[in-house]
Amino acid sequence: MFSSALIATLTATAFAAGALDAIGGGGGLVTLPALLAAGLPPHQALATNKGQSVFGSLTALVRYARAGLVRAERARTTFPAGFVGSLLGAALVTVTSPALLRPLVVVLLVAAASFVALHRRRSHRAGLVRAEARALALAIALVVGAYDGFFGPGTGTFLVVAFAAWLGDDWMHATADAKVVNFASNLAAVTLFSLRGAVIWHLALPMAAGQALGAALGAQLAVRRGDRLVRVVVAAVALALAVKLGLELR
Repeated sequence: MFSSALIATLTATAFAAGALDAIGGGGGLVTLPALLAAGLPPHQALATNKGQSVFGSLTALVRYARAGLVRAERARTTFPAGFVGSLLGAALVTVTSPALLRPLVVVLLVAAASFVALHRRRSHRAGLVRAEARALALAIALVVGAYDGFFGPGTGTFLVVAFAAWLGDDWMHATADAKVVNFASNLAAVTLFSLRGAVIWHLALPMAAGQALGAALGAQLAVRRGDRLVRVVVAAVALALAVKLGLELR
């Protein structure tokens, strides 16, 4: 049985993670270690983390949608792609060790942080027609969704950077569209974990409340502060994740 003090601490942790994740991804960098420190075995920590984070991604998505930043046409493509990708990634876990991805992910995160620091936005990707943009968005959602179901760290950050780099999005629209995929992949993962009975809901639900409140705050800050805040947070999260995963390789 978990104490009230522990649940309150995890809820406060989820609040901070929700705010961070709503802006540039990386909320799992905060909540997953907290759940492991609380004594949960890895599979239950991962499942419970998804059980609470899905509420944060939904809250942020709703806030961005109300601000007019979510493009419905793209969402109709990326949501199902992210959902299916996450299911495929979760299935791959049974035959491949996620630890094999760590070195590659470290390199990709450093590259993502460098891109954010050096990128100068163009209003439209030159030569990218509507059909090509849709296909590219679908591919990004499917691949990163599969990565989220398989391993996970940096999913939101990779989505934001991919939409900015390959579709020419500004950082605000990239973040909003990333939340569509992030919510889809989280929803797929939590569905699977719930069916397996791996989510500890009496921890996940209080954390979900904190996560949702934090996500509302983070999305509100992003909407008000714009591209500059998102760039700083995305770069910081990418570097922090790269350092964390790099240390775990030692």
